[in-house]
Amino acid sequence: MNAWWHEVWVTLQAEFADIGDASQLTRVTVRLLTAAVLGAILGFEREHKGKAAGVRTHMLVAVGAALFVLVPQMSGSQADAMSRVIQGVIAGIGFLCAGTILKNEEGDEGHVKGLTTAAGLWMTAAIGLTSGLGREATAVLSTLLALLVLGVMPRVVKLFEKDQEP
Repeated sequence: MNAWWHEVWVTLQAEFADIGDASQLTRVTVRLLTAAVLGAILGFEREHKGKAAGVRTHMLVAVGAALFVLVPQMSGSQADAMSRVIQGVIAGIGFLCAGTILKNEEGDEGHVKGLTTAAGLWMTAAIGLTSGLGREATAVLSTLLALLVLGVMPRVVKLFEKDQEP
């Protein structure tokens, strides 16, 4: 029975050996944590404004997107394979985002809701992909730009609307 447990132990070690050294552990941790934190920042902004897709949703989208590119990259996938992975993530997020868009029939005009939430989730996935590929500085810059769009642009639009009123 001792040989059997030894075989189990060796098999378990082999199964959990995908992170081989401290450098790789640090790289994986930084990329996934960066995606999680940046997703949380965007999610907090949306949750603060009372939107349905909040902190947890944005964090999961960002970390999931990062993981989808991180694992093939660690496995040594070539650029063409990574391109297909990225295309798949983008398409998959498109389906998730489509579920956030609603059209309500009010009077003569239809009112569409959820476009900004969908675009925000799409952006969050892109930021997660960027983090997973090891482009953390670009991911941070993109998050700041997204916050600027989400936080400042509504105020700018309101200023222009006030100027347009008769």
